[in-house]
Amino acid sequence: MTASPVSVLILVENLPVPFDRRVWMEATTLRANGYEVAVVCPTGKGFTTRREILDGIRIYRYPLAEADSVVGYFGEYGRALSSSLHMCLKAYRERPFDVIHLCNPPDLLFLVALWFKFGRGVKVIFDHHDVTPEMYLAKYDDRRDLLYRAVVLSERLTFATADIVIATSETGREIAHRRGHKCPGDVFLVRSGPDMARFTPVPPDPALKNGSKHLIGYLGVMSEQEGVDHVIRAAKYIREELGRDDVSFALIGDGPAGQDLRALADALGTSAYVRFTGRIPDAEMVELLCTCDVCVSPDPKNAYNDACVMNKVLEYMALKRPIVQYDLVEGRRSAGDASLYARPGDERHLAQLIVELIDDEARRKFMGDEGYRRMTEELEWRHQAPKLLEAYTAVLRKKSEVTVSAR
Repeated sequence: MTASPVSVLILVENLPVPFDRRVWMEATTLRANGYEVAVVCPTGKGFTTRREILDGIRIYRYPLAEADSVVGYFGEYGRALSSSLHMCLKAYRERPFDVIHLCNPPDLLFLVALWFKFGRGVKVIFDHHDVTPEMYLAKYDDRRDLLYRAVVLSERLTFATADIVIATSETGREIAHRRGHKCPGDVFLVRSGPDMARFTPVPPDPALKNGSKHLIGYLGVMSEQEGVDHVIRAAKYIREELGRDDVSFALIGDGPAGQDLRALADALGTSAYVRFTGRIPDAEMVELLCTCDVCVSPDPKNAYNDACVMNKVLEYMALKRPIVQYDLVEGRRSAGDASLYARPGDERHLAQLIVELIDDEARRKFMGDEGYRRMTEELEWRHQAPKLLEAYTAVLRKKSEVTVSAR
């Protein structure tokens, strides 16, 4: 008699699937290797269908409005937990799952997993995307108040609930050992390298430069934490103080601060040469980035950003783009010689390095080639997928050991 395939439920709260590229790569990798996969996530722009099957993966979505205040977050997370539990129970009734895979933020999804872990013997994987205590400090000006202590506690309880932890960076792996008290054999490093089949360099299209000799690109979320305002001010410095009227900027993406950033560009008088594209289809995004002479990652330096591997940096590298970014721990670990590193928080230095690169074509080519080499030889998803499968082998081994000991 043939054994039933292992069933997995992936639970994510902050982005819809398949828009969340990492979660979708994990889901499709598991599916391609014989697992049955379901995903519970919120709805989002372009992903409003409440129940559908894509590539053999069952997706359950629930509506969720984004909060913009501390009080609002309580309501958002309360609704998210209630909806997540409801959807997980529905998925379990349709097909009981053996593993529940939690993707933070927030570090509250362990509350959903507890019922399945202790009530049904389901094993728990914690996919540690964001270091939430550091994220809280970065967002709320290093405020170590009661809510911060609650965030620290929820992280600790999430680690305690997890049988296996997946870290997305070396810093995350260190935190799982140090703060999470997890054994080395229970922590797996699975980076968020893009699927190179989707991020393939294409020839530049000079028409996309809108008459400028040089185009500088940014790809990512438009929110307070990403430092996009630094790019706008650097653009003004480049044009007005360095006298470079041959440079323009394309900012790709959107988010909660999108309108404020457009207003800042208007107020600073940069709208003529700083273009906001909003979210655009992948093919258009790849073509636009490949037309950029330099790409920028302006995330400010803090404990949170130091611990993050920025997806945009990896995607720039996959497209052979030279990078300028602030000097962050994981940013340097990821990009190496594919990037120049500005003094943290120094917008003028960021601007000066951009100009230094656009005036040195040979160096740009070397950096682009070096980033592409690092992606293809070390970081892209095909190198990460086996590590994901190793984590699942480990958690299923734990499940088998419990089953044997219970007999």
